[in-house]
Amino acid sequence: MDKNELVKLIIDGMRRTLVHYGFWFNEAIHQFGFEEAEKMEKTAWENGFKIIMKRLSKILGFEIDEDGVPIVLKEKSEEELKKILEGVAANWLANDGVWFQAIEFPNGINDAKRTNDSCWTKFSPFEAKKIKELLNLGENPGLEGLKKALQYRMYAFINRWSIEKPDDKTLIFRMNDCRVQSARKRKGLPDYDCKTAGLVEYIFFAKTIDSRIKTECICCPPDNHPEEYYCAWKFTIKDEG
Repeated sequence: MDKNELVKLIIDGMRRTLVHYGFWFNEAIHQFGFEEAEKMEKTAWENGFKIIMKRLSKILGFEIDEDGVPIVLKEKSEEELKKILEGVAANWLANDGVWFQAIEFPNGINDAKRTNDSCWTKFSPFEAKKIKELLNLGENPGLEGLKKALQYRMYAFINRWSIEKPDDKTLIFRMNDCRVQSARKRKGLPDYDCKTAGLVEYIFFAKTIDSRIKTECICCPPDNHPEEYYCAWKFTIKDEG
């Protein structure tokens, strides 16, 4: 192999690692159910991340702390870290989009939407659990817990949104500016019909944060919506005690 081939192989090796990790998680869900698989993924990630970063730090010559986090990342300013976080979130969304198109172009929009909706049944509760752990929200943190959690989703760092709590038992979340829908608007395209995905996404997310929370769609494309927001969701809880 020449140098260019080695570079390609290194990058492809990273790709294979990511795909293999995903296959392990998906098969663990199939074999043991989501709840147990999520615990297994947590263990695999915590152990695997340290091993990977320790090896890479030696090869590439950067320092890491006891948890495997690169020191150079921790030395960044708050503003620099926010920019990095926005980039990570934007890449997450781009990854979602290229997968959608990879299915849509050869198989059609219906197959892509069905696959997308199915993915959200797994990713939405997974993201909710990771946020609960990050914020130490506890088992049933109520609407206040949901309010905090919604601000830590990947979408939250790249879209413009607002939250209103009209009373103790109600929370309203609005997506004021959505990167996907705004891009379509700039191109003169109609809103993307994301309601089926949204119903899965928000219901699963809210129930994972607190099993007592009920989710209602106020509006979501293809529904009509005001200029001020693309979709809106109402969360209610009967008992905060």
